[in-house]
Amino acid sequence: MAKTMWGGRFKKDTFKTMETFNASIDFDKRLYACDIKGSIAHAKMLAKCGIISKSDAAKIEKGLKEILADISKGNFVFKKELEDIHMNIEAELTKRIGNAGARLHTARSRNDQVATDMHLYVKEEILILRPMILDLMQSVLNLAQNNFAIIFPAMTHLQHAQPIRFPQHALAYFFMFNRDLERLDFVYKHTDFCPLGAGAVAGTTFKIDRQFSA
Repeated sequence: MAKTMWGGRFKKDTFKTMETFNASIDFDKRLYACDIKGSIAHAKMLAKCGIISKSDAAKIEKGLKEILADISKGNFVFKKELEDIHMNIEAELTKRIGNAGARLHTARSRNDQVATDMHLYVKEEILILRPMILDLMQSVLNLAQNNFAIIFPAMTHLQHAQPIRFPQHALAYFFMFNRDLERLDFVYKHTDFCPLGAGAVAGTTFKIDRQFSA
Protein backbone atom coordinates (compact mmCIF):
# COMPACT_ATOMS: atom_id res chain seq x y z
CA MET A 1 0.00 0.00 0.00
CA ALA A 2 1.09 3.57 -0.56
CA LYS A 3 3.02 5.06 2.35
CA THR A 4 1.82 8.62 1.78
CA MET A 5 -0.84 10.21 3.97
CA TRP A 6 -3.03 10.85 0.93
CA GLY A 7 -2.48 7.44 -0.71
CA GLY A 8 -5.73 5.82 0.42
CA ARG A 9 -6.86 4.18 -2.83
CA PHE A 10 -3.40 3.57 -4.29
CA LYS A 11 -2.17 -0.03 -4.12
CA LYS A 12 1.49 0.64 -4.87
CA ASP A 13 4.08 2.97 -3.40
CA THR A 14 4.71 6.24 -5.20
CA PHE A 15 7.92 6.63 -7.18
CA LYS A 16 10.84 8.09 -5.22
CA THR A 17 11.02 10.91 -7.77
CA MET A 18 7.42 11.84 -6.97
CA GLU A 19 8.11 11.76 -3.23
CA THR A 20 11.06 14.10 -3.68
CA PHE A 21 9.09 16.46 -5.93
CA ASN A 22 6.09 16.53 -3.61
CA ALA A 23 7.96 16.88 -0.31
CA SER A 24 8.47 20.30 1.27
CA ILE A 25 10.19 19.12 4.46
CA ASP A 26 13.63 20.30 3.32
CA PHE A 27 12.55 23.92 3.63
CA ASP A 28 9.40 23.97 5.79
CA LYS A 29 11.13 22.20 8.69
CA ARG A 30 12.08 25.70 9.84
CA LEU A 31 8.42 26.07 10.84
CA TYR A 32 8.70 23.39 13.53
CA ALA A 33 8.41 25.70 16.55
CA CYS A 34 5.41 27.52 15.06
CA ASP A 35 3.76 24.24 14.11
CA ILE A 36 4.13 22.91 17.64
CA LYS A 37 2.92 26.17 19.19
CA GLY A 38 -0.22 26.06 17.04
CA SER A 39 -0.81 22.38 17.79
CA ILE A 40 -0.59 22.91 21.54
CA ALA A 41 -3.14 25.74 21.30
CA HIS A 42 -5.39 23.53 19.17
CA ALA A 43 -5.19 20.63 21.64
CA LYS A 44 -6.07 22.92 24.56
CA MET A 45 -9.04 24.25 22.61
CA LEU A 46 -10.26 20.73 21.80
CA ALA A 47 -10.13 19.83 25.49
CA LYS A 48 -11.87 23.06 26.53
CA CYS A 49 -14.71 22.31 24.10
CA GLY A 50 -14.98 18.68 25.28
CA ILE A 51 -13.97 17.29 21.88
CA ILE A 52 -11.02 15.39 23.37
CA SER A 53 -10.31 14.55 27.00
CA LYS A 54 -8.13 16.74 29.19
CA SER A 55 -5.81 13.78 29.76
CA ASP A 56 -5.32 13.39 25.99
CA ALA A 57 -4.62 17.12 25.70
CA ALA A 58 -2.02 16.86 28.46
CA LYS A 59 -0.35 13.90 26.73
CA ILE A 60 -0.34 15.79 23.43
CA GLU A 61 1.22 18.90 24.98
CA LYS A 62 3.89 16.87 26.79
CA GLY A 63 4.71 14.89 23.65
CA LEU A 64 4.90 18.00 21.48
CA LYS A 65 7.23 19.75 23.93
CA GLU A 66 9.51 16.71 23.93
CA ILE A 67 9.56 16.72 20.11
CA LEU A 68 10.30 20.46 20.18
CA ALA A 69 13.29 19.83 22.43
CA ASP A 70 14.56 17.00 20.20
CA ILE A 71 14.31 19.09 17.02
CA SER A 72 15.99 22.05 18.71
CA LYS A 73 18.90 19.82 19.73
CA GLY A 74 19.17 18.24 16.27
CA ASN A 75 17.99 14.84 17.57
CA PHE A 76 15.07 14.40 15.19
CA VAL A 77 15.01 12.50 11.89
CA PHE A 78 12.79 14.15 9.27
CA LYS A 79 11.22 11.71 6.79
CA LYS A 80 10.70 12.82 3.20
CA GLU A 81 7.86 10.32 2.67
CA LEU A 82 5.86 12.26 5.28
CA GLU A 83 6.19 15.28 2.98
CA ASP A 84 6.11 18.23 5.36
CA ILE A 85 6.78 19.45 8.89
CA HIS A 86 3.14 19.01 9.90
CA MET A 87 2.93 15.31 9.14
CA ASN A 88 6.46 14.63 10.41
CA ILE A 89 5.54 16.03 13.81
CA GLU A 90 2.07 14.46 13.95
CA ALA A 91 3.35 11.01 12.94
CA GLU A 92 6.12 11.16 15.54
CA LEU A 93 3.68 12.34 18.20
CA THR A 94 1.32 9.41 17.50
CA LYS A 95 4.27 7.02 17.56
CA ARG A 96 5.28 8.32 21.00
CA ILE A 97 1.93 8.69 22.76
CA GLY A 98 -0.41 6.45 20.77
CA ASN A 99 -4.05 7.20 19.93
CA ALA A 100 -4.04 10.52 21.77
CA GLY A 101 -1.59 11.81 19.18
CA ALA A 102 -3.92 10.86 16.32
CA ARG A 103 -6.72 12.87 17.95
CA LEU A 104 -4.73 16.10 17.58
CA HIS A 105 -5.87 16.39 13.96
CA THR A 106 -9.54 16.49 14.98
CA ALA A 107 -11.36 19.60 13.66
CA ARG A 108 -8.48 20.89 11.58
CA SER A 109 -6.91 20.39 8.17
CA ARG A 110 -3.36 20.74 6.95
CA ASN A 111 -4.72 23.76 5.08
CA ASP A 112 -5.48 25.86 8.15
CA GLN A 113 -2.45 24.38 9.90
CA VAL A 114 -0.11 25.54 7.12
CA ALA A 115 -1.70 28.99 7.07
CA THR A 116 -1.40 29.31 10.86
CA ASP A 117 2.26 28.27 10.80
CA MET A 118 3.03 30.84 8.11
CA HIS A 119 1.25 33.60 10.02
CA LEU A 120 3.16 32.80 13.21
CA TYR A 121 6.49 32.47 11.40
CA VAL A 122 6.14 35.77 9.53
CA LYS A 123 5.14 37.58 12.72
CA GLU A 124 8.12 36.21 14.64
CA GLU A 125 10.56 36.97 11.82
CA ILE A 126 9.28 40.56 11.60
CA LEU A 127 9.87 41.00 15.33
CA ILE A 128 13.48 39.87 14.74
CA LEU A 129 14.00 42.01 11.63
CA ARG A 130 12.44 45.23 12.95
CA PRO A 131 15.11 46.11 15.57
CA MET A 132 17.84 45.13 13.11
CA ILE A 133 16.50 47.61 10.55
CA LEU A 134 16.19 50.30 13.22
CA ASP A 135 19.86 49.71 14.17
CA LEU A 136 20.83 49.98 10.52
CA MET A 137 18.89 53.22 10.13
CA GLN A 138 20.65 54.64 13.20
CA SER A 139 24.03 53.70 11.71
CA VAL A 140 23.18 55.49 8.47
CA LEU A 141 22.01 58.52 10.47
CA ASN A 142 25.28 58.55 12.45
CA LEU A 143 27.26 58.29 9.21
CA ALA A 144 25.38 61.27 7.79
CA GLN A 145 25.82 63.39 10.94
CA ASN A 146 29.55 62.63 11.20
CA ASN A 147 30.30 63.52 7.58
CA PHE A 148 28.30 66.69 7.08
CA ALA A 149 31.16 68.66 5.51
CA ILE A 150 31.86 66.22 2.68
CA ILE A 151 30.80 67.42 -0.76
CA PHE A 152 29.47 64.58 -2.88
CA PRO A 153 28.71 64.30 -6.62
CA ALA A 154 25.07 63.41 -7.14
CA MET A 155 24.32 61.28 -10.20
CA THR A 156 21.39 61.06 -12.58
CA HIS A 157 21.19 58.94 -15.74
CA LEU A 158 24.71 57.67 -14.95
CA GLN A 159 26.10 61.20 -15.17
CA HIS A 160 27.20 63.80 -12.65
CA ALA A 161 24.26 66.07 -11.95
CA GLN A 162 24.73 68.30 -8.90
CA PRO A 163 27.14 68.75 -6.03
CA ILE A 164 25.49 67.76 -2.76
CA ARG A 165 26.57 67.09 0.78
CA PHE A 166 27.27 63.45 1.59
CA PRO A 167 24.48 63.30 4.22
CA GLN A 168 21.93 63.96 1.47
CA HIS A 169 23.10 60.82 -0.30
CA ALA A 170 23.26 58.73 2.90
CA LEU A 171 19.81 59.83 4.06
CA ALA A 172 18.32 58.55 0.81
CA TYR A 173 19.13 55.07 2.13
CA PHE A 174 17.77 56.00 5.55
CA PHE A 175 14.36 56.67 4.02
CA MET A 176 14.55 53.53 1.86
CA PHE A 177 14.98 51.47 5.01
CA ASN A 178 12.20 53.44 6.67
CA ARG A 179 9.86 52.42 3.86
CA ASP A 180 10.91 48.80 4.40
CA LEU A 181 9.99 49.21 8.05
CA GLU A 182 6.57 50.58 7.12
CA ARG A 183 5.99 47.59 4.82
CA LEU A 184 6.91 45.15 7.60
CA ASP A 185 4.53 46.92 9.99
CA PHE A 186 1.78 46.63 7.37
CA VAL A 187 2.47 42.90 6.90
CA TYR A 188 2.55 42.32 10.67
CA LYS A 189 -0.82 43.98 11.11
CA HIS A 190 -2.44 41.91 8.36
CA THR A 191 -0.79 38.66 9.47
CA ASP A 192 -1.97 39.05 13.05
CA PHE A 193 -5.00 36.79 12.91
CA CYS A 194 -5.49 33.07 13.44
CA PRO A 195 -6.65 30.86 10.51
CA LEU A 196 -7.13 27.79 12.76
CA GLY A 197 -10.67 26.54 12.36
CA ALA A 198 -10.96 27.30 8.65
CA GLY A 199 -10.47 23.58 7.99
CA ALA A 200 -10.01 22.32 4.46
CA VAL A 201 -12.03 25.21 3.01
CA ALA A 202 -14.91 26.55 5.07
CA GLY A 203 -14.77 25.33 8.64
CA THR A 204 -15.62 22.15 10.55
CA THR A 205 -18.74 20.47 11.91
CA PHE A 206 -17.15 20.28 15.37
CA LYS A 207 -18.19 23.03 17.80
CA ILE A 208 -14.79 24.63 18.25
CA ASP A 209 -13.76 27.93 19.87
CA ARG A 210 -11.65 29.86 17.34
CA GLN A 211 -11.24 32.83 19.66
CA PHE A 212 -9.72 30.58 22.33
CA SER A 213 -7.31 29.08 19.77
CA ALA A 214 -6.21 32.55 18.71
